[in-house]
Amino acid sequence: MASLKELLAQRAALDEQISSTKDRERADAIAKVKSLMDDYGLTVADLNSRTPKVAKTSKVAAKYRNQATGETWSGRGLQPKWLKAALGAGATLDQFHV
Repeated sequence: MASLKELLAQRAALDEQISSTKDRERADAIAKVKSLMDDYGLTVADLNSRTPKVAKTSKVAAKYRNQATGETWSGRGLQPKWLKAALGAGATLDQFHV
């Protein structure tokens, strides 16, 4: 079994190997990126440009309308308060169907 001193020395050697390997691989990656940029005529500004993403939102047609106030509900999600109140008072959902 190795002593504490030997294990600490091994760890120091491994830390040095990790550091040198990390630096070497980083330099290789930078060289590869520069080469690709040269091949395709790219600049740093090209890398920083972002195209805005358009949010995909689709409107859903209203299926239910409160004739008294003009409020609508698509039938998705929770029922609005005006519809809950009307249903609680004895109205049916079909009475509000558009």
